[in-house]
Amino acid sequence: MARAALSAAPSNPRFLQVALLLLLLVATGRRAAGASVVTELRCQCLQTLQGIHPKNIQSVNVKAPGPHCAETEVIATLKNGQKACLNPATPMVKKIIEKMLNCDKSN
Repeated sequence: MARAALSAAPSNPRFLQVALLLLLLVATGRRAAGASVVTELRCQCLQTLQGIHPKNIQSVNVKAPGPHCAETEVIATLKNGQKACLNPATPMVKKIIEKMLNCDKSN
């Protein structure tokens, strides 16, 4: 039985090299695809601002606490394209969020 398995294996060393190379490429490709998931599983806001003038804000994204981060994160996209993390505990940021939510409900 062992002889049958050995005789079924290709005896061409070139084929073996290509097969090993293909296996290596597939393994590293899967590792690279999984790497981006690891970087997303952390807090995005390491530092927060106390507030920004509402006229400069294009949109606000509020991320609830979860397995990726224990804190509530408020990420404002500014009209110039930059993103800024806001402190959700400040009264100004609370008003901005409330205003954004009220605008969404009325639409």
